[in-house]
Amino acid sequence: MTSTLYTDPTPNDLLASRPSLRMDPRDGLLFEDVPVEHIARELGTPCWITGAGTLRRRAADLKAAFTARDLPMSFHFAMKAQDHQATLRILKDCGYGVDIVSGGEMARALAAGIAPEAIVFSGVGKSDQELRAAIAARIGQINVESVEELYRLAALAEEAPSSDGFRIRVTLRVNPDVDAQTHDKISTGRADDKFGIAYDQALSLYVEAQKFRAIHVIGLAVHLGSQMLAAEPFRRGYERLAEMVRALRSQGQTVEIVDCGGGLGISYRDEIAPAPDMLAGVIAETLGGLDVTIGLEPGRWLAAPTGLFITRVIETKAGNPARGTPDFLIVDGGMNDLARPAMYDSWHGIVPVSPTLAHDTLKPWHVVGPVCESSDVFARNRPLPTKLQRGDLVAFLDAGAYGSVMSSTYNSRPFVAQALVDNGRWSCIRKRQSIAELIAAETLPDWL
Repeated sequence: MTSTLYTDPTPNDLLASRPSLRMDPRDGLLFEDVPVEHIARELGTPCWITGAGTLRRRAADLKAAFTARDLPMSFHFAMKAQDHQATLRILKDCGYGVDIVSGGEMARALAAGIAPEAIVFSGVGKSDQELRAAIAARIGQINVESVEELYRLAALAEEAPSSDGFRIRVTLRVNPDVDAQTHDKISTGRADDKFGIAYDQALSLYVEAQKFRAIHVIGLAVHLGSQMLAAEPFRRGYERLAEMVRALRSQGQTVEIVDCGGGLGISYRDEIAPAPDMLAGVIAETLGGLDVTIGLEPGRWLAAPTGLFITRVIETKAGNPARGTPDFLIVDGGMNDLARPAMYDSWHGIVPVSPTLAHDTLKPWHVVGPVCESSDVFARNRPLPTKLQRGDLVAFLDAGAYGSVMSSTYNSRPFVAQALVDNGRWSCIRKRQSIAELIAAETLPDWL
């Protein structure tokens, strides 16, 4: 059947636009030429699969868009999107640093071999312990989010004097009051969002920050939001930063870096997603002539298309035709594993794994998980093969960003296994947690 019969793209439409995936007539769905069914049989379901070759290709494509415009760039992967050691190691080898938002992420990055100077620390709620650790590690940059954080960081840096005159490098994260035109829960650059310093306060704070002896203020930072698909919000935000750079320099201040954050969106459903060249063009037009190093912190654009979430059908359940309710497809993965649909009403493509279902007629299904919550719904009225039945495998697409990293053990459902495929080969990179391991992390007080 063709997609013209449905609001949503069909499974074949989705596969046609994803070069790392193809349906083999014998082995079924292949991801980087590895049969997904083989991995599911070995690791069980649900499970995650990450594509190393896909990640390398996207990392290279993103860099190439900026190289073509001869922009002085630094690239840091926003590792909150996907923090597995394998992902970090691959991107390190591609010349990327990381953008972190917690002390735990800093420890993960260092364990993966990321150099301290290649780490940028963002986030609105950095604890004293985290800031001390960042100072001790001499990470490359801390993006300060408030006046209060600046004073606290300066005091902590004073407590850790160095014999060689080291000063921690700092940018001020500006809130430019720009609507990113994305989902409300992933927009970060509006005046009433919790992130950043109001742009009309940042100039005076930048000048004031020069008095601190133990920190080195090097520039400005911004992050407008996530899954952004239009050029205009980027342009407005970066134009505001360019104005601020010129104003600071007119006062005799030095500005070395403008950190542009991330936010470039992808096509999950049928969105018209811009290529990296769009972002490179906007940055070149707004910031390219300022003689600054330009930082970029992509997350979703790099990671999302590199991940699959594989589930097995537990049961099909008849709907209510009199009320127009389609049949239910109940899968063994739940909102505790892939939280995005429950959190943001996010849309993920769903395709069958079996080759025998690839050319089946389609019908609408409600696709739901086993978690005891009404919000454990992945899709409604989704066109999928009519003959899907108990035991069949289905793959959720573009789950590599904010997928496994958001998983929980709600309903005492242990963390699931994860595999890495790499152009024809695969390996398990995280074993499935057992119920016994889940319980073993708990202790009882001696009075019980």
